[in-house]
Amino acid sequence: MSEPGGAKVHGSAVRIGQHGVLIRGASGAGKSRLAFDLILAGRAGQIAPTVLIGDDRVWLQPRQGQLMVRPVHELAGLIEIRGLGIRRCDFVTEAEISLLVDLSAPDAARLPSEEALIANIFGVLVPRIPVAPGFSGLSLVIAALTTTEAVVSTHTTGDCLKGIGNHINHTIVS
Repeated sequence: MSEPGGAKVHGSAVRIGQHGVLIRGASGAGKSRLAFDLILAGRAGQIAPTVLIGDDRVWLQPRQGQLMVRPVHELAGLIEIRGLGIRRCDFVTEAEISLLVDLSAPDAARLPSEEALIANIFGVLVPRIPVAPGFSGLSLVIAALTTTEAVVSTHTTGDCLKGIGNHINHTIVS
């Protein structure tokens, strides 16, 4: 089922601060679990306050160069918590996707390629985290939200005693 310019997709989404996070993966990969873990991390102050957008299925739509996500009407405010069943919780009706998390991603790697860290959805480029099978992704999402990208420098400095040029220069991710 879809409307012009968008589609209903299998996935979960949360809004962390003002940033939407879309979580994709096969059935049983842990989408609902990661969404709820992120909500708990927001409540604990590890990340910005986090609210559910949708669980299991969400509506994606490109709009003016951005990728927007909304809950599907019939599931709005519902989340599955394994061991407790379907529960109601606070939710928001829309957010711009700032990050995509692909659970059980076949291209997950310890040091992923630059190409693996970007996804093209409806012509909108979105930063992506490919998560290896068996990992929840929580620490990766928190790291992506709370750290900046580093670039390895081959330039040695006078204070480098080993002279092997393994210093890290930090850059701000925009």
